Parts: sequence; C-alpha cells; structure tokens
Amino acid sequence: MTSATPPAPAAAAASPDPIASGDATSPGGSAAPKASTTPTALAAPPAGPRRLALDWRIRFAALCLIWGFSFLLIKVGTQAYAPLQVTLGRMVFGTAVLAIVLMAKRERLPRGVRAWAHLTVAAFFLNALPFTLFAYAELTIPSTLAGICNATTPLWGMALSVVSLSEDRPTRRRVAGLGLGFAGVLVVLGAWQGFSGQDPAGTVMALVASLSYAVGWIYVRRTLTGSGSSNLSMAGAQLLLGTVQLALVTPLFTSLPTSFPIAPLLCVVALGAVGTGIAFLVQYGLVAEVGPTTATLVTYFTPVIATAAGVLLLDERLTWNTPVGALIVLIGAALTQGGGGSGAPGRARARLRGRSRSRSRAGTGARS
Repeated sequence: MTSATPPAPAAAAASPDPIASGDATSPGGSAAPKASTTPTALAAPPAGPRRLALDWRIRFAALCLIWGFSFLLIKVGTQAYAPLQVTLGRMVFGTAVLAIVLMAKRERLPRGVRAWAHLTVAAFFLNALPFTLFAYAELTIPSTLAGICNATTPLWGMALSVVSLSEDRPTRRRVAGLGLGFAGVLVVLGAWQGFSGQDPAGTVMALVASLSYAVGWIYVRRTLTGSGSSNLSMAGAQLLLGTVQLALVTPLFTSLPTSFPIAPLLCVVALGAVGTGIAFLVQYGLVAEVGPTTATLVTYFTPVIATAAGVLLLDERLTWNTPVGALIVLIGAALTQGGGGSGAPGRARARLRGRSRSRSRAGTGARS
C-alpha cells in the first residue's frame, strides 16, 4: 500500500495508498486506525441495483497483489528516477485515473474553502509525505522491509487514537496488541544484533511514513466525516492536492532526468495508475459489498506479498527473523483492531441493538 491508500468520506482513500472509512486502510497502501493500509477504505455507499461483477474474493486477492507489489515498483522506479520524481509520477497517474472516473460518472469535486483546506492537510499526511518517505527509504532498505514497516500503521493509529480521540478507549487486548506489534518490529530489525545489516535512516523513514498514514486517518476522521461529498469526489480532490504539493516541491530538489529507461518508467506508471488509482476503485467496491472490516483485511496480506515479491523477483535476502517478526507485527495489528465493544463504535452498535430489540418488541405486540 503505500499510496494507496480505507474513516470519513475523504478517507475512504491509501495505502500504499488510498482514503479510508471510519471503521476501516494505505499504500503502498496502509490501514487506518480501526480500519485499513492503503492508500483507501471507503464508507459504503447506499445500496443500489445489483450489477454483474467479479466475485469479491477475486477482487480482494487482486487488491492484495496490487498493494503488495507496490513496494517492488517503488524499488525499481527509484533505480532510475529520484524518489520525489517517482512519487510525483505516481500521484499524476493515480489522479488521472480518478479524474477519468469522475468525469464518466459526472461527479464534481467538493465545494467550500473549509473542505479544501482539510483535504490539503489530508493529502500531505496520507499521500505526499508517506509516498515520498517510502521512496527515499527504499534507496537503502529492501522492499520487503518497507512492506513490513507499512503494516505498523494500525499500531501507530491505535497509539495515537488513545491520545487524540477521547471516545476511543483502549482495552487490555488492544494495548497488548500494541506492545506485541512493536516487539515484532524489533524482531524484524534484529534488535539483539544491534540492528546489524539494516540501514537505520531508511528504516526510520519507512516507519515515519506509516506513522504519517495514522496521523492522516485520525485527522480525516475528526475533520471530514459527514462532509456531504462522495468518497470518490473527496479522494479525487485529495490526490489532486497531493499532486500539486509534489509538483511545487520536486523541481526544487531534482533536475529533469536525462534518460527514461522503460522498465522503471513502466513501474512508475503502474504504481500510479494501478497501485493508487485503480486500487482505490477496487477497494471502494469491496467496502460497499462486504463492509470495511472484511475489506481492510488486505492490510494483513500486503506485507506477505511484498516479501515474496522482493525475495523472488529482486533477489532480496531473507533471514528467519524477517518473516517471524512480520507475523508478530500482523498479530499485534490484528489485536489492536479488536475490542470493539468499547468506545464510540461499540456504543453505536449497542444503541442499534437496543433500537432493534425495541422494534422487535413493538412488532410482536402489534401482531398479538
């Protein structure tokens, strides 16, 4: 996920990149607090007429592959282009895909200065900053490690939500998951060996990128929930703003490439058009069909695909502690998403159950 990439109408985008729903992930896409990795889990739209489509399991598997391979695409792209150029290209092609879909559906971008101001902040934390950090990180660390670091987004999200969202109370299970997850990071890095063999700067950048996703999701949940615009409209605006941000910065720190090797160029195009644009649309459909909880399970498959791709296609070295630590990270991340009985989501479900029981009793009385 890095892009990407699933909490408010706008955040319905991540991982490695997309926007997320209030209960869902980024991308290179990634998972949001109590949600998705990438780029972009979305709030489910109103039910409409059913259309023939690929089985959701096939689309789910495709999304896992797309976001899992995003880290490999970043790695190959940075072999020929500067990290900022890779990120800008990714944003341009991702934005182009959503622009085409917006025009096809005749949807407009959001209106109002307030919405655009909040989307500017969201674009920075959910797109421009993490995409750039992952690109720079992969100059010195394997794509496998970058993919595993991306999986820490739910851990950062849970830690931050305890501080920033007063209604999101921690439970013993979630606190245990937080501790277990970060212990898994230490195993991945080989802490007992003094982190030998890993580049500290690159690893820190990848972890900060995952933290940025979490910050962005929390910001979106607090500022853009219930904005009135569609998820597609908000995501398109967010990617557009992220593209503008990078277009202003990239010329200041890079010069135009003197050559355009075809393989890295195709990787950048695929990273943007498929890994950011199309991946967002696939996740949007998944959330609408099977709900955010199931859709955001993509988060837990992404590092597995990223590791397999890096080892098999890029000949990256894999020691025993990498897969073992990754498994611990994923278990910890899964635990932080549990304990839904507390906090606002739990209270909301309790109110819905209470209303359902009241309607049931009223209906029984009428039939009697």
